[in-house]
Amino acid sequence: MAEGLEEEVKTNPQGDVITATAPPPKLEEKKGAAAQRVVDPDYLLLHAPRKKTFITGSEAAKESIRRANVDIAISYPITPQSETMQQVGYLYAEGYLKDYYRGEEEYGVMSAIAGASRSGVRCLSATAGPGLMRGLEVISSWPGGRLPAVLLIMCRVINAPLAIQPDNVELSYMLSTGCILLHAENQQDFYDYPLVGFMVGEKPEVTLPVAVAVDGFFVTHARGWVRLPEADIKLPPRQCYHEAVPMMDNENPPIRISRDAPIQKSNFISYQMHASWQQEIWAAGERSRKWLNRWLGGLIEVVNPTAKTMIVASGAAVSQSREAVRQATEQGADVGLVKIKSIRPFPTEELIEALDHAERIIIPEFNYVGWLAREVRNVIPRTERVVPGGPRVFGGMSMPTELLLEYVLGTGSGRH
Repeated sequence: MAEGLEEEVKTNPQGDVITATAPPPKLEEKKGAAAQRVVDPDYLLLHAPRKKTFITGSEAAKESIRRANVDIAISYPITPQSETMQQVGYLYAEGYLKDYYRGEEEYGVMSAIAGASRSGVRCLSATAGPGLMRGLEVISSWPGGRLPAVLLIMCRVINAPLAIQPDNVELSYMLSTGCILLHAENQQDFYDYPLVGFMVGEKPEVTLPVAVAVDGFFVTHARGWVRLPEADIKLPPRQCYHEAVPMMDNENPPIRISRDAPIQKSNFISYQMHASWQQEIWAAGERSRKWLNRWLGGLIEVVNPTAKTMIVASGAAVSQSREAVRQATEQGADVGLVKIKSIRPFPTEELIEALDHAERIIIPEFNYVGWLAREVRNVIPRTERVVPGGPRVFGGMSMPTELLLEYVLGTGSGRH
């Protein structure tokens, strides 16, 4: 029966026998993260050629995440961070993240990030203002769990009456969590700092979450010049088995690394365990200084270091301070500036050295309570040199250069 079957002959529409073989299928072009090559962090952060582009802070954060080799991003919308995480959603669609979704609310988002980090993947989330306050209980547990992750904070008002404008009082609540806390000045910082955060937080001797804060609309929705390397490079993946605490997997199930049972008991052993663990968390934060100095170029930046009047600022207040220094110098005043990049760990020794000669210290802030002024007063001798009360603006107000100049030139005092 098989002998009677004729071999099928393929012909074209004209009836001619087709003898040529079909061309081989085209190889699928690599896209997204698959098209990038892993490079050394020193190269990506310090040495890769860069081109200037004029983009918003949200777009700058997007470009940072594009090169960060992130595995999962989880978020919940709240202004002004929603636009940034929308940009991250585009990256997911383009193949730069393995997973991305919106949680049910901020507490759930931060809990999901905790679970994802425990599984050993590189994690990203973001929030702002009231959203940060709602998720703070879980965020405060991240350092104790030794959970590396990057949290972007786009500062906004948290107090009633409700507003959505920049006011960074929320950062005062982050100071005692054990998280590393970086405060970005502008769009360039908002590109650079998350990349540094991933690399520093995942170092074996650190193994901590890193929060990168920026002053809301002043940066996220405004455009600035950002120097970017090519998009075809990315950071190395997370090396979770080289970190301080083993990840949860088939060899290390939760029951083997859970500390709940002994800590819940009221006995001397549990007190000692918790106390020593708290000490280790803060010691790990201190160990991050080496890497922050390497990739941030120091925890502070000093402009006109010999000036008798020094402005100390972080975040967007640095930009206003730069302009105030320029105008004051044109008027013949001797004014300098210290930009604080890292709030935790705090640049104690660096500030003492930078301010040792200063006769007047002015600390502008975008909040009412003056949390940065408190931090500075805690570490510098002769606190009477600090000009009281600011200048401070809050509730989302901008800080006119004229206001800063009143303090710089000695005509302003008290709160504004």
